[in-house]
Amino acid sequence: MSEFNKKTSVRKESTNKNTSMILAIDIGNTNIVVGGVTNSGISFTTRISTDRTKTEDEYAILFKNLLELQGIDFGDFSGSIISSVVPPITGIMKRSIKILLGTNPMVVGHGINTGLNIKIDSPAQLGSDLVVAAVAATELYPKPIIILDMGTATTICAIDKDSNYLGGIIYPGVKVSLDSLTQRTSQLPAISLEAPPKAIGKNTVDCMKSGIIYGSASMCDGMIERIEDELGQKATIIATGGLARLILPHCHREIIFDDNLIIRGLKIIYDKNKF
Repeated sequence: MSEFNKKTSVRKESTNKNTSMILAIDIGNTNIVVGGVTNSGISFTTRISTDRTKTEDEYAILFKNLLELQGIDFGDFSGSIISSVVPPITGIMKRSIKILLGTNPMVVGHGINTGLNIKIDSPAQLGSDLVVAAVAATELYPKPIIILDMGTATTICAIDKDSNYLGGIIYPGVKVSLDSLTQRTSQLPAISLEAPPKAIGKNTVDCMKSGIIYGSASMCDGMIERIEDELGQKATIIATGGLARLILPHCHREIIFDDNLIIRGLKIIYDKNKF
């Protein structure tokens, strides 16, 4: 059975009338991830490009087409929740979901109960994506935990053994770093994101690939080591984000890849706040 057919069969089983499905949407700077989640697990996910020029009607049409392609009926959803780090799109997305489902979505932000104990200088400044990922991680994995989220930016955060969110780092993302390198130099070409044969490059392209792939992997390994030193013990390492699968195979540390961490976290937060 093909991967598509496997996923389709699971979706059909998960969308019966006795199953309550939540539409979970994670709006990132580069991509928007859309998922359907039930108490039994994730029924489907799909990813689209973040487009700040689209209207609520255009997003509604796009979502309608994507969900119909997955064999999902809007009547299968009992609610929805949004996490967004792109404020200009948040309101547009809320109106788009209202068009589709007839109800307002829950939005992760002020007034939402996450159950997360945030120990940073200004908790309100913590991005909703980091909050949601941390909520999922503390619910699903042994603590302490270090979470790597590799998207437009690479973020690494630390959660101690008592489930306190301690803080972390923000680092230029893999593609951001590469784009900056090629745009600000006269003789370095655009390259594909793939690992070269060896760390020591023998030509310009392989040198660049080594720097961006092996350099990113080494940064992750090194920061994990430093954070564990501050935690005083070994941690469960979890990675998520669209670019993680390119870098993790080259890391020396054992890292769990959970591509749906934020979608899982959105379901957990929804359940904490539904009435």
